[in-house]
This record gives sequence, C-alpha cells and structure tokens, in this order.
Amino acid sequence: MPDTHITHLNNCTCNSCSEEQPVTPITQNSRRDFFKSASAIAAGAVLPASIVNAVSGDAYHANELFTNKAVKDGKAKLITILHTSDIHAQLYTHDEFFFENNKAVYKKRGGFAVLKTMLHTLKAQNPANTIIIDGGDCFQGGGVAALTEGKGIVPLINNIGYDLILPGNWEVVYGKDMMLKDLGGYNSAKICANMFHDTADEYKNDLIFPPYWTKMLGGVKIGFIGYNDPLTPKRQSPAYSKGITFTKPEINVAKYIHVLKQYENCAMIFLVTHMGLAQQVDLSNQPQLQGVDYILGADTHERVREPIQGKYAKVTEPGAFGSFVAKLDIVIENGQIKDENYQLLDVDPLKYKPDAAMERLVEKVSAPHKKELSKIIGTTKTTLVRYYVIENPMDNLITDALMWKCKNANVDIVVSNGFRFCPPLAVDPKKGYAEITNDFLWSMLPVESDVKMGEVSGAQILEWMEKELHNVFAKDPAKRFGGWVVRFKGMEMNFTMNNDLGKRVNFIKINGQPLDKNKLYTMLACEREGDPDDMLCRLEKVKNPRKPGFTLHGIMREYLASHPMVAPKIEGRATATDAPSTLLSQLEGYNYTFI
Repeated sequence: MPDTHITHLNNCTCNSCSEEQPVTPITQNSRRDFFKSASAIAAGAVLPASIVNAVSGDAYHANELFTNKAVKDGKAKLITILHTSDIHAQLYTHDEFFFENNKAVYKKRGGFAVLKTMLHTLKAQNPANTIIIDGGDCFQGGGVAALTEGKGIVPLINNIGYDLILPGNWEVVYGKDMMLKDLGGYNSAKICANMFHDTADEYKNDLIFPPYWTKMLGGVKIGFIGYNDPLTPKRQSPAYSKGITFTKPEINVAKYIHVLKQYENCAMIFLVTHMGLAQQVDLSNQPQLQGVDYILGADTHERVREPIQGKYAKVTEPGAFGSFVAKLDIVIENGQIKDENYQLLDVDPLKYKPDAAMERLVEKVSAPHKKELSKIIGTTKTTLVRYYVIENPMDNLITDALMWKCKNANVDIVVSNGFRFCPPLAVDPKKGYAEITNDFLWSMLPVESDVKMGEVSGAQILEWMEKELHNVFAKDPAKRFGGWVVRFKGMEMNFTMNNDLGKRVNFIKINGQPLDKNKLYTMLACEREGDPDDMLCRLEKVKNPRKPGFTLHGIMREYLASHPMVAPKIEGRATATDAPSTLLSQLEGYNYTFI
C-alpha cells in the first residue's frame, strides 16, 4: 500500500474529503478550501454540502457518512472504532461531573449494563466494520474489583465483547502474576509494546504482550500498536510492577510503524496508549510517529470532544468511569481515506436501556460482597468530587480524617496522593445529603494502605513540593505525571504553575506559620509498597520513618462514625496565581477545554 493516504490524513487539518477525486497530499488547507480546489467529482458520488461543511463531532455529519451514495452503493466502506477507557470498575450508573456555565453540574451516567446496550447499539449501525477497544484501568477502582483482585470484572468485559484491550497503569495493582491471570481471562486481543518481563528466567526481556494487532475492516487492514505509561513504577507503589520493565514509546514505535506499513500493508495505523493527555500530545509531535493516524489515548480521564491535531497524529481521550464512549467513523474507498468524523458520546441511561443479561451478571459477581459493600458508613452534606487539579473536597475529607486520627501524635502535615479515580458522589437535593458506603470508600481509596509518618525539614518540604508541582505542570509534557497536585492538611501553599522547576512555590505555611527551612516537621501519608523505608509519598530521606498501625480505610470508617455528617469543601489549602481553583486539566497551550 503506498504512503500517500497516510500523508493525506496526517497533514489534513480538516475532517472530510471528496469521494471521487484522486487522493493527494495536502498541508494546511481547511476542509472548505480543500473542496474548492478539488478536481471534478464524478456524477452520483458527490458528497452533500452538509458533509463538506461539517465539523468534527457533528452528529449530522456522522449520519451523512452512513447515508452518502458511495457508501450505500458499496463503492466506499465505513469503519467505526468505539473506544472506552479508565472504567475503574464502576459497575453501576453513577453521578458524573460536568462543568457548564462555569459551575459544576451532576448527571447520571455509566454502568456496565447501560454501556453494553450503548456499545451494541452503535455497533449494530455498522456491524461488519466496527471494533470496540478499551484503553485500560478497568479492574481497579471499585469494591468488587478490589475484593476479587480484578477477577470479578473479567466476565463483565467478556460479556460486552471488546475486540482489543490495552493494560493501563493500574492493571499492575494486584501484582504481575494477577495482572497476567486477569488479562488472560479476557477473550479479546491484548497489546502493549513497552512492557517487558524483568525476570531471571527464560522470559527475561521478552515482551509480556504482543506489540500490535491488525484487523481487516472495510476491505483494508488496520493496525494498532499499544503503549502503557512508562512512568508507572514511579507514579504508584513500585511493588505493584515488580518483575516488569517499561520503556518509552519512542524507542520502538518507528520499528512497528514500519512493520505495519511495509509488511502488514496497513491502510491506517493507530496507537492505543495509556499515558495521559499531555504525554500523548507530546508524543504526537515526535518524528518517530510519522505514519500514525491517531493516538487513541487514556489515563488522565480527559474528555476530548474534538481530536487534538499534533504534527504527526491526532489525539483523543474518552473520559472515564464508563461515562463516555468515543466514536470514530472513517470512510475508506479503494484503500484511501475519504472522510472522518469523531464524537464523544455520553453513556446516558435515559437514552439506552440497561442490558438485562449484563444486569444479572453484575449482580452475580457482586452478590458475595454486596452486604458489606452496601453498608452505609457516613453521610455528606456537600458533593464529594475529585476532578479539580489543585484541590478538591474528596481529598480534603480524607486528609481531615487523617489529621483527626493523629491529633494526639503531634503531626504537622497529612498528605493524600494526587489521585484522579472515583466518580463524584452528589448530594440528593431532596434529602440534602448523600450516603457514603463501603463501596464508595473503595472507589475513593482502591488500595487498603497502611499509613506512615516521619520527620522532614522545611527545606525538604519545599524541594518536594517543587518536584510534585513539576510532575503536574512541567513545560515539557513528556515529564508530566498523569496525576494531579498532592492534597494535604496542616499546610497552605501558593504557587505559579507556569514558572520553571524550582521557581513555582511562592510560599508555604505550616500550621499558619511561614515554612522554616531548618525546622523538622512531622508528616503522615499512605505507605507506598516497595518504596525505601525512608521515603514518604515520594519525599526521600525522611527521618525516623514509622507506621503507627493504622490503615486508610480504618481511619476513614472511624472518622465517619465520629462525624456522621461531613461537609468537606475547597478551602484554599493550595492556590495558584495563574489558575483558578476549578482548573480541570493539566494540558495547557492547546485548543482543548475539559467539559
């Protein structure tokens, strides 16, 4: 297959092209300019004006792709890719966060039964040429997943009928062996080109999963290459990924692109990645990506509603928690790409009736744990939400509980990691509160960790916070972790996110007093299994590290029993001079807004 059609798609900033004209490379022409300059179009195959002028994400445009004459006559084929990711084991329809007119709005979305109906409904529109992909982080994040080490989620994924799955950074949470068993239970294909066995046996340095997968769709072969986040061992407890080595995509992606183009004769190449939107956009601008059409991304739960155009590829990401499905429709004629349309669609229970078979299966896998998980352990008068990058009510609740438990231990600062998982828990407007269950506790804190404490100097705290802020806001997107700013209580910090490393923190106060670089402070956080004894939440060389014998879940249950009605809110514990408290994405400098 010649490279012309690949160049055409990668260089085109539009989303629709002529049905009959010869396909030639274009650079910065808009869709309208491209059509104006096109050669004569054969009679009977002219795309209607609505397609010519449509924009990405246009539902009307999507419908026109299915009904235009070339597709109906069989001259062109329409292929569809349905993409989910970061479901985080959310079994049921739940509250979901939207930001509309500068305020938070909550709607019911998701649930495996609703998701299955939606995916099958969309696939039925184009059954022969539709594939369903998941981008990882599926069997971590909920009570059933945690209590079964992911096994309870496997039959649900199989019941949906995914074609292709990529392991995400949290697939390692139960250890390498359990990851292999859970992913091995999936009926779908699995790919990942940068996870290698780090063992002292015959598997050493072998790829754990096949690096790519191909599929004939619409009479052409489509290729997919998979990449997990190479920063996984640093972002979370190192013990989780013991026995696995991760490498950067740039090391081998050009090799696999060459294989797919020159030997597999793929008409299109997709990267399926779980690296975070900032890293994925950065990757789309790297020369090793030449020949890739799309990066189907995941990890940071971003909601990309129009593909982000990089130099060599377009980037998408489909939100989280089973609340959204990304739908990409592409028209191919004679092996050439003629038109495309991308939409991010809500998994809305008012539009899609829950699938009865899936409902029964969810109840079956949940039944052994339902009594314990459905137990109400507290109530909240304010909505628990974790979408904000800088500070959020959910982690303020967690750090409130940690400080309360350690009130007699002279702890100065308590810390919660910058997690993103867990859908919101919205207050019922009729009741005026929401009930917190054990299942929701597992969603907030999917790992039952010990807490750990130690003494650190003010100078260490300052250096640590500079590093943590750099993980979130580094000017080089490739250096950004997929998480948000760490959360804390007992400390107040102001920073400038767009400054350079070492120059972001404007001030830190501990217990209301300016940070003293020479003073020792007592700090408490969760234990990260596999870290050195003298490390605390990525802060190194902690003095007198010790574990007081408490667990995060135990503390949360005690606190909620003592405070049966909580009301956490954003208090200004962390503030930025150049970002609002409602900052929802770490991706800056691109035409993208989280909504």
